[in-house]
Amino acid sequence: MPNEHIVRSYDEDLRRLRDMAARMGGLAERQVADATRALVRRDTDLASEVVQRDVQIDALEREIEAFCVQLLALRQPVASDLRVIISVMKVSNDLERIGDYAANAAKRAIVLASLPALGSLNGFERMTHLVQENLKAAMDALVNNDAEAAGRVWAADEPIDTIYNGIFRELLTFMMEDPRNISAATHMLFIAKNLERIGDHTTNIAERIHYAVRGDSLPDERPKADDSAYAVVRPAGE
Repeated sequence: MPNEHIVRSYDEDLRRLRDMAARMGGLAERQVADATRALVRRDTDLASEVVQRDVQIDALEREIEAFCVQLLALRQPVASDLRVIISVMKVSNDLERIGDYAANAAKRAIVLASLPALGSLNGFERMTHLVQENLKAAMDALVNNDAEAAGRVWAADEPIDTIYNGIFRELLTFMMEDPRNISAATHMLFIAKNLERIGDHTTNIAERIHYAVRGDSLPDERPKADDSAYAVVRPAGE
């Protein structure tokens, strides 16, 4: 009976750890959605809320890290349990970075609300929708211990990169057509890059989940379509 009690208690600890990570993932997903909503609606109050809520994600990361250290010290896990604990600790770090990117986007949305509107924001909304879908799917894969679902998230980043490339080129064109657009376009470029990086961290999460479940790594090279570093935009009429 004592051994059964210990095993049951340990299982509850691991379940609690996954629940903590899921709570952190849900908050990160909300931050991403609200940051883009604030941008589109030019809602500085909502943007300020996003910035202020970032401390909640930071606190959850510290809580998860402390609990992981406790499990490592007291339970001395091996094999799959050890992989789960280490992977969740790394996932919490990815989620903390996602929170930082969302907060940065919200700060820039506050600045943009004071500047003339520039172009369509449909691309930002599409990017955010895809990022949210992938992040939710990744966290569901973590809770359900589902390596196949994690693999699908890992392979789903390319459309996000494609939209980012389109936004990148459009904003560069705006800047070249009229120098007065440079300030707003620069902030928008950073927001788009934040969303693209959130997509990258989401695929990192998927990789960690796959490793936790299967004990092996996904391929080093995942499908990517971000070619903004090589983009060439020529002045109109050239």
